[in-house]
Amino acid sequence: MNDLSHVPARAIWSDDEMLECVSVIPERPNTATFTFRAPSGALFDYRPGQFLTLEIPAPGGTVHRTYTISSSPSRPRSISVTVKAQADSVGTRWMLDNLVPGVRIRALGPSGLFTHLDHPAEKYLFISAGSGITPMMSMTTWMFDLGTEPDIVFINCARRPGEIIFRERLEHMSSRVPGIDLHWVVETPDRYAPWTGYRGTFNQLMLGLMAQDYLEREVFCCGPEPFMQAVREALQGLGFDMAHYHQESFHAPVATESDAPEIDDVVPDQAAQAEVEFALSGVSANVSETDTILSAARANGLNIPSGCTFGVCGTCKVRKSAGEVHMVHNGGISEDDIAEGYILACCSHPIGKVSVDV
Repeated sequence: MNDLSHVPARAIWSDDEMLECVSVIPERPNTATFTFRAPSGALFDYRPGQFLTLEIPAPGGTVHRTYTISSSPSRPRSISVTVKAQADSVGTRWMLDNLVPGVRIRALGPSGLFTHLDHPAEKYLFISAGSGITPMMSMTTWMFDLGTEPDIVFINCARRPGEIIFRERLEHMSSRVPGIDLHWVVETPDRYAPWTGYRGTFNQLMLGLMAQDYLEREVFCCGPEPFMQAVREALQGLGFDMAHYHQESFHAPVATESDAPEIDDVVPDQAAQAEVEFALSGVSANVSETDTILSAARANGLNIPSGCTFGVCGTCKVRKSAGEVHMVHNGGISEDDIAEGYILACCSHPIGKVSVDV
């Protein structure tokens, strides 16, 4: 048995000490992973999914930018953030142009509440878009490093396959541990590169194909707010218990419960009454908010042509002339049609009084 009594204990890094950049790994266009160590040799102790706030000496003056930690505390000798520059980025642009090995930078944290450790479960569902993949990478690496088989359905959405961050690293982990089930969703394929995965916008139909047991899973979601709203609506529409849903915006991660924005989604209420006016037929119907426009039409002897009844085929598209509906579709209607007032009757629920051209 080896005697380790002579090995000195390592201190834990605190944000009183600057970080030193030790490597820069290009990930995708305008995207890189920066790895830091503590000059003192201190180790890093944090929770997977947390974030750091970096103090960046940008040309116009110091700015503070928050980045989720993409590395895992199971590998404590270094800490990494993966950043993606947008067209108007200031701090991130400075990092991509100036932060090289040997440069030291001040950081605050780690902080944040978005971690699976606070919500232990047998099964997890990670859903992300773009750079929202970073906390999912940290949590997945943590579970991979435990050495036991996890149960993770991992979904990431990107514009095209070439923009999926960490794709190769995640596929390597998945090849070593059967319990990491990866699914990529892209808007369009790369040129000259066949794509056999999911294509389009994430929706209920895809969710059912990717994770048939989604009702049994603890869900973590990260991405732009419109994306997370679409995920919430898909889950709510499928009867998911939202007490097991957790989210983090990559634009505004939260440090305390009081900082968390209130989720104020419109959710149809079975006890709430609504009125549907079928304007061309001269018929009005009093219904529940959980009834669809299609079911209200059928109950009153009106025919709206329909096919899938799941928001996919677009057969039941009708024009809404007044009022609001809660519509969760699965790709059967375009954003341009929605902007012009069209809805899919099979998956639109009336909120208050609604008038449709039927």
